[in-house]
Amino acid sequence: MNNMFSKAAIWVVIALVLFTVFKQFDGRTLAGGATSIPYSDFLDEVKAKQIREATIEDRTIVATTNDGKRIKTAVTYLDRGLIGDLVNNGVKFDVKQPEEQSFLSQVFISWFPMLLLIGVWVFFMRQMQGGGKGGAFSFGRSKARMLDEASNTVTFADVAGCDEAKEEVQELVDFLRDPTKFQKLGGRIPRGVLMVGPPGTGKTLLARAIAGEAKVPFFTISGSDFVEMFVGVGASRVRDMFENAKKHSPCIIFIDEIDAVGRHRGAGMGGGNDEREQTLNQLLVEMDGFEANSGVIVIAATNRADVLDKALLRPGRFDRQVMVGLPDIRGREQILYVHMRKVPIAPDVKADILARGTPGFSGADLSNLVNEAALFAARRNKRLVEMQDFEDAKDKIVMGPERKSAVMREEERRNTAYHESGHAVVAKLLPKADPVHKVTIMPRGYALGLTWQLPEHDRVNMYKDKMLEEIAILFGGRIAEEIFMHQMSTGASNDFERATKLARAMVTRYGMSETLGTMVYEDSEQDAYFGRMSAKTVSEATQQKVDTEIRSILDAQYALSRRLLEENKEKVEIMAKSLLDWETLDADQINDIMEGLEPRPPKAGVPVKRSPSDNASGGVSPNATAPA
Repeated sequence: MNNMFSKAAIWVVIALVLFTVFKQFDGRTLAGGATSIPYSDFLDEVKAKQIREATIEDRTIVATTNDGKRIKTAVTYLDRGLIGDLVNNGVKFDVKQPEEQSFLSQVFISWFPMLLLIGVWVFFMRQMQGGGKGGAFSFGRSKARMLDEASNTVTFADVAGCDEAKEEVQELVDFLRDPTKFQKLGGRIPRGVLMVGPPGTGKTLLARAIAGEAKVPFFTISGSDFVEMFVGVGASRVRDMFENAKKHSPCIIFIDEIDAVGRHRGAGMGGGNDEREQTLNQLLVEMDGFEANSGVIVIAATNRADVLDKALLRPGRFDRQVMVGLPDIRGREQILYVHMRKVPIAPDVKADILARGTPGFSGADLSNLVNEAALFAARRNKRLVEMQDFEDAKDKIVMGPERKSAVMREEERRNTAYHESGHAVVAKLLPKADPVHKVTIMPRGYALGLTWQLPEHDRVNMYKDKMLEEIAILFGGRIAEEIFMHQMSTGASNDFERATKLARAMVTRYGMSETLGTMVYEDSEQDAYFGRMSAKTVSEATQQKVDTEIRSILDAQYALSRRLLEENKEKVEIMAKSLLDWETLDADQINDIMEGLEPRPPKAGVPVKRSPSDNASGGVSPNATAPA
């Protein structure tokens, strides 16, 4: 704030000085408000006795006519008869001598423009050289923001779901608190720690917690803040950042998204002269150069450790890599407890149930879940956030918001109901399939219906029998349309795509084909994604065998799914009718139907069937999706 005020004050002073100088040069204030006329006209006015009085000052005559009008004109010293003309025509006049200016004033006025230009040039040069911190041209200054001990209140108590990562970085906290504990045994604390993990897993939060636990300053900057369009700016910012950090040591420098500046050298368009590579070279020197950075620990975060330069990962720079992965079910429960402390929670909220129902959620996703639940509760004018609010928030995050305004014809609703019932019934009949959590024909996002399965445990590996059952479940929707609606829709296109991709991966990547054996027929994940095989490793004959084996797997699972649905037509009919009445079925209602019982009524808050007028018309094409 003071820096901005000082710069504004400098420009105000310059403007005032310029205004004063211009007024000095235009200092003929005596002639203010007078009309300028030619000198010959002025002489004619004098001879016509129209001038009442006049004042002569420094080659300027300001006169007043008989009717009170003020005029002015310029005069030369060569007109020696002017005084006589004024006296002969009865003009009252006065002669004023110009004010004598001192020698210093004359020098100042004549040299001031040049001095002003020199002063402005010196000012901007100091700015460009870093003399004015934060100035308009201070490109070389570091953009790292510093949090001191009082500003950073994050501790390990605010970080959950990554116990192994916290144990890895606990040594940093102990070193920053008491360095002699390690130094007396000859130990050296890691100079750099690289945190690797998917987005939203808490890498930045963990770095702040290290500084908060150790009570040391925390410098934070993004990798993209180093690189600019000007050559050498990134390297200058790296030097400035480490200089500031040494002044506040012991401290922590945190570089987020370091892959923006730490990629492999030699891959840029500019070769060795690339600005990004110069910045990386300076970072390498600062982290492990001739100068010791005692007390300065660099922590970086990325989710692309495979693209980083090898020199950056060697011992002496980033000595240690800490994996911050997605939390397991226990970690998700702990993260939910951390975020639930900030909102009023109803007694019916069970964090363990929410943790089981959110597989694959990161810490950021769980924070968003709690926030969305609080927003649902506030929208419903509640004082506490209840379990139903969390369920609605989870449905919104996983399946998308409800499109209650979407208008569907009754035939399309029936087709979607049978489609989703086919998925759900096949999933309930297969022994290895994940439990069905919810079935709905309420349009959400791009889908007109959803069958949501939740695993009982966190999944680490995929097994052949489980993958085969998933293919059968994916076929259940189309088969139900054929059996009960006697038609086919485009809603199963995504189901077929996922089933084909899964079967291809089983044959070409996972070695789960008895015919083709344990050989990899696709070189990369990109080949698997686009469903293609490398021409260098696979012959035309082998490719035909692969296609035949994939077709065999798909046909077998299609037949299995069709047999299960034909043997359980009554359950599919009851489930489809219930979906048409209530639009959403939970796990309890689905279990009632599979046990041959009448499904229990929906819980409070579950939407009921829309009125017939809502379904009278519509143009939305069916696009029911497969199990989530």
